[in-house]
Amino acid sequence: MENTKKILFLTGDFAEDYETMVPFQMFLMVGYEVHAVCPGKKKGEFIKTAIHDFEGDQTYTEKPGHNFQLTYSFADVNPADYEGLVIAGGRAPEYLRLNQQVLDLVKYFSDNNKPLAAVCHAIQILTAARVVAGRRLTAYPAVGPEVEIAGGTFVSVEATEAVVDGNLVTSPAWPGHPKFIRAFLDVLGTKIELGQPATLASV
Repeated sequence: MENTKKILFLTGDFAEDYETMVPFQMFLMVGYEVHAVCPGKKKGEFIKTAIHDFEGDQTYTEKPGHNFQLTYSFADVNPADYEGLVIAGGRAPEYLRLNQQVLDLVKYFSDNNKPLAAVCHAIQILTAARVVAGRRLTAYPAVGPEVEIAGGTFVSVEATEAVVDGNLVTSPAWPGHPKFIRAFLDVLGTKIELGQPATLASV
């Protein structure tokens, strides 16, 4: 496993359930080693996720999701070891963006033009890290004003879509996972063909 390419996956308590479970499992499926981390927590510990859905109210409802087990200790992360960074949405980004180490990680991937993906409210971490100026990206619509204030161009798309700007891949919410994950795999250089094993980009 030492030569397996790694993805860093950032999540936290009350991150959105689908936005945690689905990307984590999909990157494992194609052959990456996925280090799921949360500040202040160690490998083997759990976070609580939340399910966001629309049920006729003016905003989404929130219900308990799964407990998700972390696969790596945040304190041991070396960003240079990873092919890319993926950030889950939900409520977790609201508090994760207050952590300077999280912001430094995001800046590292941005400054080094390494693949970086964020969905829904995860864009709150990108704006706090000040890496969206001059970039085109999408987010959950309620985060749109933050993108503009931070100097980015907010692209309004359907929840099933994704927006790519160089190394940056974003989507408004979990319904966009098929295009969001496919776009990020493209940025990573991963090739998937029917009837063939997934091929990770060469170093």
